Amino acid sequence: MNCILGHAEVNAIVEGRHPEPFSVLGQHPIGEEAVESLGGRAVIRTFQPHADTVSVIDDEGQRIPMERVHPHGLFEVVCADTIGPYRLELSREENDWEIIDAYSMTSPMGEMDRYLLNEGTHQELYQVLGSNPMQFQGVAGVEFAVWAPNARRVSVVGDFNDWDGRRHVMRSHPGSGVWDIFIPAVGNGALYKFEIVAADGRLLPLKHDPYAPYFEQPPGNASIVFESRFIWSDDDYQENRKSLDMRHRPMSIYEVHAGSWRLNLHGDSLTYVEMAKTLLPYVIENGFTHIELMPITEHPFDGSWGYQPIGLFAPTSRFGSPDDFRHFVDACHAEGIGVIMDWVPAHFPTDAHGLGEFDGTHLYEHADPRQGMHQDWQTLIYNFGRAEVSNYLLSNALYWIREFHLDGLRVDAVASMLYLDYSREQGQWIPNRYGGRENLEAIEFLKRMNILVHAEGGITLAEESTSFPGVSHPTYNNGLGFTFKWNMGWMHDMLDYMSKDSAYRKYHHNSLTFGMIYAFSENFCLPFSHDEVVYGKGSMINKMPGDDWQKFANLRALYGMMWSYPGKKLNFMGGEIAQYGEWQHSGSIQWHLLDQAKHQGILKLVRDLNHLYSQHPALYETDCDSEGFEWIDCDDHEQSVISFYRYSADRKRSCITICNFTPVIRTQYVIGVNEAGHYRELVNTDAEIYGGSGQSNQSATETVVSPGDAEDESADEQQPGQAIQAYEEPAHNRPASLKLTLPPLAVLILEHTGPG
Repeated sequence: MNCILGHAEVNAIVEGRHPEPFSVLGQHPIGEEAVESLGGRAVIRTFQPHADTVSVIDDEGQRIPMERVHPHGLFEVVCADTIGPYRLELSREENDWEIIDAYSMTSPMGEMDRYLLNEGTHQELYQVLGSNPMQFQGVAGVEFAVWAPNARRVSVVGDFNDWDGRRHVMRSHPGSGVWDIFIPAVGNGALYKFEIVAADGRLLPLKHDPYAPYFEQPPGNASIVFESRFIWSDDDYQENRKSLDMRHRPMSIYEVHAGSWRLNLHGDSLTYVEMAKTLLPYVIENGFTHIELMPITEHPFDGSWGYQPIGLFAPTSRFGSPDDFRHFVDACHAEGIGVIMDWVPAHFPTDAHGLGEFDGTHLYEHADPRQGMHQDWQTLIYNFGRAEVSNYLLSNALYWIREFHLDGLRVDAVASMLYLDYSREQGQWIPNRYGGRENLEAIEFLKRMNILVHAEGGITLAEESTSFPGVSHPTYNNGLGFTFKWNMGWMHDMLDYMSKDSAYRKYHHNSLTFGMIYAFSENFCLPFSHDEVVYGKGSMINKMPGDDWQKFANLRALYGMMWSYPGKKLNFMGGEIAQYGEWQHSGSIQWHLLDQAKHQGILKLVRDLNHLYSQHPALYETDCDSEGFEWIDCDDHEQSVISFYRYSADRKRSCITICNFTPVIRTQYVIGVNEAGHYRELVNTDAEIYGGSGQSNQSATETVVSPGDAEDESADEQQPGQAIQAYEEPAHNRPASLKLTLPPLAVLILEHTGPG
């Protein structure tokens, strides 16, 4: 065996230790001083440990046998001169096949891509890093690229190279931390991972691709090459969305855990395609405007519900392919339904194949556990101050808006990002450079994320449970820039109040009224989310006190107030049918309960509230504007009654809400109103169709007409019924008044219909 290379360099190649394999493998010119002694001007080398013989096929089809210069599979041939594009013919045990040598290809990655990555401003990093099928230099294949600046060696391994880390050692781009290789003939469906040798020589556990668009289903965890072939049909929806200000639009969000909304006949979760056929019609029928999916980014552990994601660029393969998920979103948009996804940039799990110590160092996370480890969840915290890490997350936020046409992102656990001392004792955290507790890098990251997402026409919602100022204020006013913030204070106050026996509610009346002090300090969303129906907290119906009738009446009253109170609405699946059991991620909603009238009644109420909310400007246009709300009476704590006005933006439409949170029927109850004349009940949560006792203020109470009914008919024509008369008798500092019958544990929503 004769070889031009030195013994050490040969061993480095066959052992996968060579720092620059592209300088050795492939075709290289021979220096003039050695041309005569070697008998040629070029040398071609390839490492093919799985082949018995290898030949070079030049561009004229001539075969040039290569010499095996190392028993482990290093082949070499000296050519008279450099040749053009060439192929390799490999043989083993009477099988022959041809390949294009990956080491004969240059790098598709541009210098500007690497520059923008290191600067932290590459908005489409997912098109550069990861696995990207392409035609390059006339050859079909996949460009693999990964950021691992502290690695000694990085290889891509997969089912196309027998998972052998020696065969496709990647090219290093000094100064950028990027490694890449273009491998011909690899295509859709190929499984792969990255094999990384740390700077200290440790061979790390095989790592997944941080930018992979598709993963094996658990328990497998390999990344999968995927090229979308989906054709969107939502151009009109997308264009219209960009012109909408959702603060002034109806938003009633149905929060869904995709794996447990409904099971099929085999007891399996529905696929994305099946959800488009079943979940979507359900959402439309019941009047919701948006679906919010709990995290569907790939995650290894079902029990994390997706909140410990390991593949931020991949919709989980549990329910189908990335294009199947695109189909679901496209189907929703065809029906005018928005899709929001839970997004988790606050932390990531410690699974060995994930981002933790990705290149042998604390690359994505902080090294100091006082900054880099969440105490509550034992998960790792992103180093938001590192440009490449923030770029990873920013490009991911844009990826879901651009590539999957999502309407928005609900950002999980924002409070844990904002505070360095979140859930930590003294001495367990490191102050910022000013000595404060705010995570300045995370704050800047969130501002940038919100600016970028809004520029794409998307919305953002923050799950933020503290009094951090300006969460939903514009960044130019020193806010974080979210579109909406979850109103956790209102949610906790209302659930605490409703859990009290009605006899004691008068002592907790401030729970009903306190929220209005800060109701317009942010753009709020009112959430009854999955977090409120797990871990022993009880289902929504079982939070309510009293006997069975009172439980259902209380829940109806709570929903009646929620839908008429300022703020966008969010309800977790199962709450709309008064499911008895706590949510179980491995099960399904208790759909059999709809065989009972009382559960059907709750669903009918939610449906009618949604339709009323979407059709009545007074209930949505001023959700975020204090000009759209006025108390009528917030002081009747003795009877546990509140009443208030909601107005449209032009104040030409209004609604009145009266809430009676005791089981006492109150007759001749007086409230002040702005105008004398006729009023009617738009919703009465005590109506018999909802399972109530039927106490009413008019002889034929009917609810709002669902979308799809004749548009040329007025609301009055569609809703006949005996009017309630208001007289010019002042009350509550208003010129007229109504005398009402307040049903027990019920909410009335009224509208003025004209002069008497």
